[in-house]
Amino acid sequence: MSWVYLVLAGLFEIGWPVGLKMAQEPSTRWLGVAIAVFFMGVSGTLLWLAQRHVPMGTAYAVWTGIGAAGTFLVGVFFYGDPSSLLRYAGVLLIVSGVVTLKLAH
Repeated sequence: MSWVYLVLAGLFEIGWPVGLKMAQEPSTRWLGVAIAVFFMGVSGTLLWLAQRHVPMGTAYAVWTGIGAAGTFLVGVFFYGDPSSLLRYAGVLLIVSGVVTLKLAH
């Protein structure tokens, strides 16, 4: 169950940068901040639950890896962030590292 918590924590980790991005616009500033704080709280709580049985370093690396890769994809697909073959290769390396940590556990 700890790995389920960890994957969910990583997915919720994507929400707070999106909230901060929303907060850049005056019309959605406070909604964006509220979204960011909510996702931080949920993500942190799930990470805390996961660390009961997953080593801290592994949990943190997986959590940030899912968050980083997911945030990159959200940025590209929804916010027009730049993309290139090399940028996708970088994200693939992050995902490969996360999978390797899981397999080595």
